[in-house]
Amino acid sequence: MRNKYLSLLPGLLVLLLFPMGPTAQNSKACALPCPPNSSCVNGTACRCAPGFISFSGEIFTDPLESCDDINECGRPSPVDCGSSADCQNTEGGYYCTCSPGYEPVSGAMIFRNESENTCRDVDECSSGQHQCHNSTVCVNTVGSYTCHCRQGWEPKPGLKDKQKDTICKEISFPIWTAPSGIKSQALSHFLNRIQDLGRNFSSASVLNTVRDLVQETGDLLETPGDLKTLPFSEQHFVVTNLLFGLENVLRGVSKALPKGSFTFSSSAGIELSLEVQAPSYTNITLIQKQTKMMLTWDTVHDSGDSGLAVVGLLSTPGIDKFLAEAPLVLDAEELTTLHETRRGLLQETSHILLSDVISAFITNKDTENLRSPVTFVFQHEHGQNGSGHWDTRGCRVTSTRDNSTTCQCSHLSIFAVLMAHYSVQEEDPALTVITYVGLSLSLLCLLLAVLTFLLCKAIQNTSTSLHLQLSLCLFLAHLLFLTAIDRTESKVLCAIIAGALHYLYLASFTWMLLVGLHLFLSARNLTVVNYSSINRFMKKAMFPVGYGVPAVIVAISAASRPHLYGTSTSCWLHSEKGFKWGFLGPVCAIFSVNLAFFLMTLWILKRKLCSLNSEVSTLQNTRMLTFKATAQLFILGCTWFLGILQVGLAARVMAYLFTIINSLQGVFIFLVYCLLSQQVREQYRKWLKRIRKSKAESEKYTLSSRTMSEGCKHSEVRSCTAPRALH
Repeated sequence: MRNKYLSLLPGLLVLLLFPMGPTAQNSKACALPCPPNSSCVNGTACRCAPGFISFSGEIFTDPLESCDDINECGRPSPVDCGSSADCQNTEGGYYCTCSPGYEPVSGAMIFRNESENTCRDVDECSSGQHQCHNSTVCVNTVGSYTCHCRQGWEPKPGLKDKQKDTICKEISFPIWTAPSGIKSQALSHFLNRIQDLGRNFSSASVLNTVRDLVQETGDLLETPGDLKTLPFSEQHFVVTNLLFGLENVLRGVSKALPKGSFTFSSSAGIELSLEVQAPSYTNITLIQKQTKMMLTWDTVHDSGDSGLAVVGLLSTPGIDKFLAEAPLVLDAEELTTLHETRRGLLQETSHILLSDVISAFITNKDTENLRSPVTFVFQHEHGQNGSGHWDTRGCRVTSTRDNSTTCQCSHLSIFAVLMAHYSVQEEDPALTVITYVGLSLSLLCLLLAVLTFLLCKAIQNTSTSLHLQLSLCLFLAHLLFLTAIDRTESKVLCAIIAGALHYLYLASFTWMLLVGLHLFLSARNLTVVNYSSINRFMKKAMFPVGYGVPAVIVAISAASRPHLYGTSTSCWLHSEKGFKWGFLGPVCAIFSVNLAFFLMTLWILKRKLCSLNSEVSTLQNTRMLTFKATAQLFILGCTWFLGILQVGLAARVMAYLFTIINSLQGVFIFLVYCLLSQQVREQYRKWLKRIRKSKAESEKYTLSSRTMSEGCKHSEVRSCTAPRALH
């Protein structure tokens, strides 16, 4: 049995020694146990195998250290596989292979250094190894490939062009939305033709489509038909829709154009210039007969799109006929500067279109804040001399000459060169002094007239009531004008002041009309005695008419256009859309009616004066009525008529006459209806006598009181000194 087990011992030793390898075989010579991937150097040290290293280096004596793999492909790498190749690390070694998209020309698939490198690019497109969608075209690149949309195609929403997963769709004709609320056969016909072009559009026919778009637009502008009969506001709406709609369609369909420069024109003079190019770092310039546009490609190209970029410049010379009375909006900073330098500047402006109206567009739809400014050079007619400013919203003028203007803009839209002429009135110190002094005197005289009409009972009748209301309205109107006409800091407050002035001055003219009517009826009563019926009529009608009619006019004006109350320079009515005629219309009508009353009154008085049987008292009254009628027309009518006549060469003279007479209205009213009235003068004398009598009695009472006081003091002194004498 023992011999049986001894015979198995050599085989068992072989099995135990086999997995231990060289290290185990040399263990008899090494007192230090060596870790895996190492060998014994002597009795106290171990050496890491090639491709491995320990913390202490290749040779170590610490029994706790280990040999770790060296990453020959890591940085810094001692291995150089050459270009288009990648290093692959292995346990204790490495090897080189061609990078993805490359393959070896000859030799093995793996190698160990640059000298063995024979890698070259693989053309995935020709070899069929790409995975591009059938809506794209495979384009080989160095080591890879990309998928490009075909000409006339664009990436589907959410995808990008020139990617391996790009999927494209054919470019469609953009939707043109018709302007709402516009009824025009010419516009409807034009939009129907645009829809026909959209239905028949294909990328292959893009050149014909663009040419037809330009021609159709030219035909509409050349023969607008019933578009010219539309109100100006609707014409502006149509033009805006036309230009922006055309820009949107051209931007969309131009993507189907091949690379290059294109020019289209119509028989009506419309000109379209297009530049289609791949992204680059160069600048681009589009030149037309009257306009030049210069910009950089980084401004043109959309950052999210790597396809072709489109730049377009559209000139529409026939569109200016639809821009009559189009509002001109100035930049806020420019407007502030303008008002500071021209404090007498009126808000109303008129502008002249000097150049063609152009529309500039690019591939990038976000054109509100461009990365680089776009330069425009406009050729235009010689600008007229005058005080004017260019519209500088988002643009600034870099240079200007008699027949050209250069601008730089930070956005793209519809552009034109406008010369804005302002109706400027320089402040005249003399007129300012006359206004303030005259209105101050008028306010004092109107206040005295109001007190006289209220307190003087001897003259209180229907005529006095009319004059009282007229004086009150003029007093309040002049006071508000003098203190608040330039309170433009708050738009709401300025609008309220303008509305109040509108009402008070209209009320003044309405009472002037009633005074003129009463004067005419009074003159008529010199021949037809009917005083009581006239008085009853005037008492019933004067207050509803005097205050009700102006209220209705102001209410209608405020309800229809409240934003036109108040301007940037004064709290008065804006002249836009004829809004001032809400005041000038009634004033002119009242003046005309009063003029008719005045002429009929003169005719009646002339007949009366020619009567030989008239009594002296009647003649005196008649002459007084004639004088008052003349004064009434001169004071309340002529002043505002002179205001309307401030045009042409006589404007300065009329301005002085208007200011002098208008500012002294209150003085004339007090003079004519108070100081020249015998009853009022008598009442003034009575008031003066009462004042003097009261003053005399006051002085007498004061003197008497002083005498009594002195007498009392004297008696007190005497009574006080007597006891001293007795003592």
